[in-house]
Amino acid sequence: MKVRRRFLHPVWLLVSLPGYIGWRLIPALGFGPLGVFLGALLLLAACLIIPASVNTRAFRNRHAADRLAWVGFITMGFFSTLFIITVLRDVFLLASGWTLSAAEWSVVTILSARCAVLITLLATVIGFFIARRPRVVEVTIPVANLAPALVGFSITQISDLHVGPTIKRAFVERIVARANALKSDVIAVTGDLVDGSVGDLAADTAPLQGLAARHGVYFVTGNHEYYSGEPAWTTELRRLGLIVLKNQHVILKHDGAALVLAGVDDFTAQHFDPAERSDPAAALRGADLTLRPRILLAHQPSTAPAAAAAGFDLQISGHTHGGQFWPWNLAVPYFQLFVSGSNRLRDLTVYVSRGTGYWGPPNRFIVPGEITRLRLVAA
Repeated sequence: MKVRRRFLHPVWLLVSLPGYIGWRLIPALGFGPLGVFLGALLLLAACLIIPASVNTRAFRNRHAADRLAWVGFITMGFFSTLFIITVLRDVFLLASGWTLSAAEWSVVTILSARCAVLITLLATVIGFFIARRPRVVEVTIPVANLAPALVGFSITQISDLHVGPTIKRAFVERIVARANALKSDVIAVTGDLVDGSVGDLAADTAPLQGLAARHGVYFVTGNHEYYSGEPAWTTELRRLGLIVLKNQHVILKHDGAALVLAGVDDFTAQHFDPAERSDPAAALRGADLTLRPRILLAHQPSTAPAAAAAGFDLQISGHTHGGQFWPWNLAVPYFQLFVSGSNRLRDLTVYVSRGTGYWGPPNRFIVPGEITRLRLVAA
């Protein structure tokens, strides 16, 4: 019998997690019938809240929808971590159970179940505070044959801010202030800026108008811009003063030297609009190819092979969130060409930000967010 595809949607998979957790943990906690009843109610609430939090756009009351999103996304993060810890607990019990007496087994079962819950609570709380406080990361990028005037040229990168249900104006204002304080030559916003329509989020993104850098503030689309109405957002960001690069380039003249800064649409853009296929070669069309370095802003690291073939020296990307929080950071390398930090693909350096904000759960346990300042240095 064919399984309908909608039942394999990640939201429904997340909803199924509490069932396994309840089966393995609730009886083992040792809190008696009342504890089992209360635990079952909590799991039932999670099964209802998680999918509702992902679909808050259907709510007319935005304040109520945002409050529901907070509860739902925190719940999602909590149970996704608890699921993995429950699996690890089961592996531990399976490996050690045959060596324990009945009395020892009972004690170990109860203690391990309670530790699983406490560890998850601690990881969720710590991850929340890390998520709300991205750090500044300083990175040097060696470039071959770099003109002396361009040594020290700096780019501040903001990526994957995900302004939406839980990231609002106050958070954006703090990011703008911190980015401006770095006094870089360029500010680059590498996609996934928003999770919602211009109508819902214009007030929250308005502080972006305050971003300022010597050679300008540049933006390229991420996949979430296309989920949220890319044409309207492109118009809005241009109104705020950001320079949106859509398979385009600019020549930046700096202290007597010059470099090429290009940007492409998101790697998946053609699925939303065939006319907006990401094309690094097109982004260089008409450029003076004697100028070096050639720098590409591209939301997804997957653009790197095309960027290397087009002759770029540096690609600046985001998208991966570095996995966002443990243990999912361990799985991302199986799905992404590059996950975070500086990487090499032939003659191309690819820097991948872990992201400045977060998507979904406000959790960055072990994987802190970042505002990145990249400085060019001679190789």
